[in-house]
Amino acid sequence: MGNLPEKFEKRMERLLDGEFPDFLSSFSVKARSGLRVNTLKISAEEFAGLTDWELRRIPWIENGFFYPETATPSKHPWYYAGLYYLQEPSAMTPANLLPVEPGMRVLDLCAAPGGKSTELAAKLRGEGVLVANDISSTRAKALLKNLELFGVRNALVTSENPAALAGRFPGYFDRILVDAPCSGEGMFRKQPAIMKNWEQYGTEYYAKLQREILPHAVSMLRPGGYLMYSTCTFSPEEDEETVDLLLRSFPEMRLADAVPAERRTAYREMGFATGRPDWMRTPREEIAKTVRLFPHRLEGEGHFLALLQKSEDAGQGAGFVPETGFVPEKRLPAELRAFFADCGAPVDLSRIAAKDGKYYLLPDGIPELRGLRLLRSGLLLGEQRKDRFEPSQALACALKKQEYANAFSLPPEDERVVRYLKCETIELPESVPDGHVLLCAGAYPLGFVKKKGSGVKNRYLPGWRLM
Repeated sequence: MGNLPEKFEKRMERLLDGEFPDFLSSFSVKARSGLRVNTLKISAEEFAGLTDWELRRIPWIENGFFYPETATPSKHPWYYAGLYYLQEPSAMTPANLLPVEPGMRVLDLCAAPGGKSTELAAKLRGEGVLVANDISSTRAKALLKNLELFGVRNALVTSENPAALAGRFPGYFDRILVDAPCSGEGMFRKQPAIMKNWEQYGTEYYAKLQREILPHAVSMLRPGGYLMYSTCTFSPEEDEETVDLLLRSFPEMRLADAVPAERRTAYREMGFATGRPDWMRTPREEIAKTVRLFPHRLEGEGHFLALLQKSEDAGQGAGFVPETGFVPEKRLPAELRAFFADCGAPVDLSRIAAKDGKYYLLPDGIPELRGLRLLRSGLLLGEQRKDRFEPSQALACALKKQEYANAFSLPPEDERVVRYLKCETIELPESVPDGHVLLCAGAYPLGFVKKKGSGVKNRYLPGWRLM
């Protein structure tokens, strides 16, 4: 990698003191690559037995693995079956440590491209609701694809500024993750190009953005709820100082232990460090409850995490108007009703909404959505076209093989799998019934084909195709 910015290097030498030589040496060590198993579809143990890659556990991530340089997981059918997400190991930590349980209402406020949202969704186990938002509509499209690939059924994907969301979701969320825009110092080793951005904008620009975003996040958090604030930078101005300002501005917020007490010793032995009160202009001792990850202490990049809780006696907010735009079951197309009558997946037909001939399964307990910049509301089930219902790619990813009677499996190494993922024509045995066939790599769905006699129409999304 290129030389570190001189101003950054001098500041880190002053802050780290005796640790600085080890910190500097870490930049000559190649960054490690990781994958995080999608526990909506498979357990970490099952996945480890599924592949012949020489995987090694990431010590602080239960479903995370380092994979060898010789592996190409982005080209494997398991990737296209949504069995894992490729993610830098330290970046897995915020969603891992945010205490999410099934049935909660969760917001990922700065979510693209979806690494943290997909893990939050896996923790919800299909219950409750995940709102995944990114202000950039382009980045939000990548976020949507990753959530659909993971088989997430209970997500809303929005592309709004935080103020607009706060007006719609006051006091709504049990958990909020703000992985804030930052100067990216913690990623200098993995992505050296970020250094040019740092030299252009510095840390002050991002600190200002963070301090504009966080008040809206606080207003959307229910009393007793938890907010995880994280960055991938070492800058105290963007980390400890930003948390300190939030605490001074919102007396109803308090710092919680980012690492639970029972795991503190084990995590310290793995290389976790605490936040640094001594790096602050006015030290706040409780800032030691926050977490810092350094590349010279563990096999990952730089990260900062702070977990905050809103007081139980904080104001409840203005409430919300429930979504009512559901299609009465008797008015749903007969073809759609027939499709799900034959499908073993649990689909509540009373929670289906329609737009432009497309049908969506919406999560329970969501507010009125009109007026929001929505990329997706719930799970796209499919589209009604004349006298037929065409199931969606998102639905295929959300199904389990055993939930769909007309499913057909190919071995992952079968050349037809690659041809299918490239949107090319494939052949299936005549014994496979006509109609929509759920094509699987082993036990894991990839998408639909439409079979009629000897003809097979590939319905894999062109925008997702294997290149």
